[in-house]
Amino acid sequence: MLAIVRAMTIHGYGGPEVFREEDVPKPTPRPNDVLVRVCAAAVNPVDWKIRSGGQRNIIRLDFPWILGLDVSGVVEAVGSRVTRFRVGDEVYASPRHTRPGCYAEHVAIDEREAAKKPKNLSHDEAASIPLVGLTAYQCVLEKGRLVRGQRVLVHAGSGGVGAFAVQLARHTGAHVVATCSGKNADFVRGLGADEIVDYTKGPFEEATGDMDLVLDSLGEPAFEGNLKVTKRGGRISNITVDVTAHVEKYGAFFSLFSLGYAMARFHVVPYLRKRVVFRHVIKRCDGAQLGEITKLVEEGAIVPTLEKVFPLGEVGKAHELSASHRARGKIVLHVADP
Repeated sequence: MLAIVRAMTIHGYGGPEVFREEDVPKPTPRPNDVLVRVCAAAVNPVDWKIRSGGQRNIIRLDFPWILGLDVSGVVEAVGSRVTRFRVGDEVYASPRHTRPGCYAEHVAIDEREAAKKPKNLSHDEAASIPLVGLTAYQCVLEKGRLVRGQRVLVHAGSGGVGAFAVQLARHTGAHVVATCSGKNADFVRGLGADEIVDYTKGPFEEATGDMDLVLDSLGEPAFEGNLKVTKRGGRISNITVDVTAHVEKYGAFFSLFSLGYAMARFHVVPYLRKRVVFRHVIKRCDGAQLGEITKLVEEGAIVPTLEKVFPLGEVGKAHELSASHRARGKIVLHVADP
């Protein structure tokens, strides 16, 4: 008899109303996979951008599709080649974009993309970390090469990636400047920011400067400002080019050319003007690196920042909150108790 599990699926692009709660076949783990019984999943902006069709020029979906790129749960079965995990292990992960599926009761993940869940966190808390943690780690330390005593500007310090990056940069010993609205200033300062720039009071580039590193989550609108505040020979780690805006303006096909031009400009202009190295960072699934993040969490250097926890069936409401840009920290879906 075919085993089935509950999942939130989409059968086409559209708004939050396109989600359906359905029974789907339980995933069958490949030789290198762990089958995870999902306790919690997280909602990320990339999820609703994919759901809306805003990234259909770079990510093709085979409907029906199950979204979700953050998970925390318990290993229920392992593939024949798995060596790092056993049945019963509590794990968390951010799977690759081509194999999401965390908005469900079970998901199969390559063992190389998973790590042991931090012992001091609940599954709801742990699910909030993998995608933003890996993104921030790769932006700040791997590509950004931030070291003690340097100055870093973190945009959107109250958001998911920003809140993690502020804590990571503080732990590194850098001087941390973060942008946020005035109402979130105390929250971001509490995460470890040394200076707050209230973007509602004027251009951020008029309030700070001399940065060794900028973590840019704003993209094209902040391009000139980021270049202005970065010192000669500095670095910019960028995590977004507004693919959705390009698709809406130029269509799925021609947006590929406009995006190509934007990325070329991002890389070439900063270096020609100020010898600034620009890196566009796409999160790399890396269980070993996630294991390093686990150590930071268990040491207390990083704490999760949760805005709200929804039940799985209310994923549409969770997407609406995420798309409103009013969330402070992460939005999580509670799927089941351990």
